[in-house]
Amino acid sequence: MTTSTSTVARTVTGRLIGAHLVEGEMTPGAEIALRIDQTLTQDATGTMVMLELEAMGLDRARTEVSVQYVDHNLLQSGSRNAEDHEFLRSACRRFGLWYSKAGNGVSHPTHMQRFGVPGKTLVGSDSHTPAAGSLGMLAIGLGGIEVARAIAGEPVYLRMPEVWGVRLTNELRPWVSAKDVILEMLRRHGVKGGVNRVVEYYGPGVDTLTAMDRHVIANMGAELGATSTVFPSDERVREFLRSEQRGDDYVELVADEDAEYDVHEAIDLAAVEPMVAKPRSPGNVVPVPEVAGTEIEQVVIGSSANPGLRDFAIAAAIVRGRQTDPSVSFDVNPTSRQILQDLTKMGATLDLIAAGARLHQSGCLGCIGMGQSPTSHGNSLRTMPRNFPGRSGTADDHVYLCSPETAAASALTGVITDPRTLPERLGLEHPILDLPAESSVNAAMLEEPLSADEAAEVELVKGANIGDLPELTAYPDQVEAPVLVKVGDDISTDTIMPAGAEALPYRSNIPKLAEFAFRDVDGDYPRKALDSRDDTGHVIVGGSNYGQGSSREHAAIAPRYLGLRMVLAQSFARIHWQNLVNFGILPLELDEADYDAIEVDDVLSLDGVHDALTGDVEQLTVRNTTQGTEYAVRHRLSPRQVEVLLAGGLIPWLRDR
Repeated sequence: MTTSTSTVARTVTGRLIGAHLVEGEMTPGAEIALRIDQTLTQDATGTMVMLELEAMGLDRARTEVSVQYVDHNLLQSGSRNAEDHEFLRSACRRFGLWYSKAGNGVSHPTHMQRFGVPGKTLVGSDSHTPAAGSLGMLAIGLGGIEVARAIAGEPVYLRMPEVWGVRLTNELRPWVSAKDVILEMLRRHGVKGGVNRVVEYYGPGVDTLTAMDRHVIANMGAELGATSTVFPSDERVREFLRSEQRGDDYVELVADEDAEYDVHEAIDLAAVEPMVAKPRSPGNVVPVPEVAGTEIEQVVIGSSANPGLRDFAIAAAIVRGRQTDPSVSFDVNPTSRQILQDLTKMGATLDLIAAGARLHQSGCLGCIGMGQSPTSHGNSLRTMPRNFPGRSGTADDHVYLCSPETAAASALTGVITDPRTLPERLGLEHPILDLPAESSVNAAMLEEPLSADEAAEVELVKGANIGDLPELTAYPDQVEAPVLVKVGDDISTDTIMPAGAEALPYRSNIPKLAEFAFRDVDGDYPRKALDSRDDTGHVIVGGSNYGQGSSREHAAIAPRYLGLRMVLAQSFARIHWQNLVNFGILPLELDEADYDAIEVDDVLSLDGVHDALTGDVEQLTVRNTTQGTEYAVRHRLSPRQVEVLLAGGLIPWLRDR
């Protein structure tokens, strides 16, 4: 094991990486391998993980803790989701994982409450896994097959990130909360500012934020494109673990006073004001006053981006004794049964319902278009982490993102409202919350792993909707294929492979799921791709930050099933870039001028792929045989990744080994 002696190693991030480093150098950009203590999977991605564990022939999970949550696909209209839940439970019993039943809670806050431990590493098949950094963990979102490898005891490989230190001073003012802090970061830096970086918050302002406040900020660090977000494990973390009756799990983990960071930032918390992300990007952020007065038809409070008791309690206190505007649907998604219990004990549940709230089951739901979809012409104001086009389940949606304070204030008025105006507008002073010192811990819907002997007797239960992994063949030495799709900057995995109530139930049925690929870009793409799959395959061309957003590897698997061979983009989002390689798709970077020159239906050719990738240079030459031109492109793959790609993907590579 190689460790760094630089001052970055004295940051919380450096300590976490150094303690788990099994291969590589702690030099930004170098490939490193980390030992993983815990894993997290959710049902939208976990079915593929369990099929991958079966394909690997795993006998039993080799992590300290691995948990499968059912929190995304909770709408059971037809048998498909219920069958997947049944399959997931049988897989947990077979492979030795914890199983969190449907309705128990959203994975990230529930994992933080029940399993998170300072100083540990966690990987999850969900891009918001870094929320656990609120406890002083190194938590990273990955594609499902990478998580499957971690469950099997293998290290996780990634580029050593830069450490981006953000110094916080002072404290937040009334009507401003943690959501406004991360929205301010997105206002400054957009959805690409954190790529290949870990964001580490430090300074005196950190002490003013509770562990669950930090969860809000760490969760949406994913929208910056960051590898992870890290907070120190300090007295606020100790308080949180005590409230969860897990005080013995506390470990102090703080940065040295002389720690230095690769990148520097500072935020005066007292200067932060209410913020809102306008449609259709989490990076499209402005202060609330700039959009105040915009009419809304829906307010949704919940999701992993505002999951804490305080976030629901403040909304309940704001609407207490009042009625929400008659033009607004006021939807509340409790993030866990535990939080719903505490809200009910406080009387806050009654306050919400009396004010006109529609109370939904504990889960992600509207965040990924599983219900609560807005109209095509109205504005929806949500406390959720993402507002990518169509993610709500409505193709031409208009979704704004905000804090619970702004959401509750706007629900009362029917227009986007700066909560700081409520004293003058409604005579409402900022509520003072009296939250319980101890949470209503209830683990009844968490099923423990079976013993090894019991697990060996379990058979996987596969309903009609549980399919098989597509066959992945070795990468050819020559590719000559047409460009079927060309897209612009910041295309998300929601655009590549839509979520929502219509598509997600087929997440373990790849041939059927593939019918939805690029649905909102070119409805004929699946048909055209299948027509060329067995002959030439096809190519996709994208702008910068291609594949941002969700970690769902279906955005790589489904196009691969349809014959995708190469993606040429100006740059890639970290997780999707790795997912492409893991399923035998070559990601190549090209210059903006060359991107502009390529047209849909152009035929692109790459010869001598094997020798080119195994050589010492990253640059290759792609020919446009339609136009008679050439483009210099870069692959940026490590030697290990080249091996994986040429084998056809991670599963055949592992099988060959």
